[in-house]
Amino acid sequence: MSEFDHKPVANSSSGNFRLDKADGKIFGVCAGIGNYFGIDPLIVRLGFVLGTLIGFGSFILIYLAIALIAK
Repeated sequence: MSEFDHKPVANSSSGNFRLDKADGKIFGVCAGIGNYFGIDPLIVRLGFVLGTLIGFGSFILIYLAIALIAK
């Protein structure tokens, strides 16, 4: 196994991405991404805010797409 092979995070029981509506603020997208990668959801939220400000709102569309596609 190389170091680049994907290993599911211990917090992710099935290895699939799921929205985390229990810890989420709006749809649970940032909390779900944080749980999937094993990082603090606050860091993901700050990334989305910075991306929205720098990218002229494009991250809002990405956020909504993830919220509508993921279950």
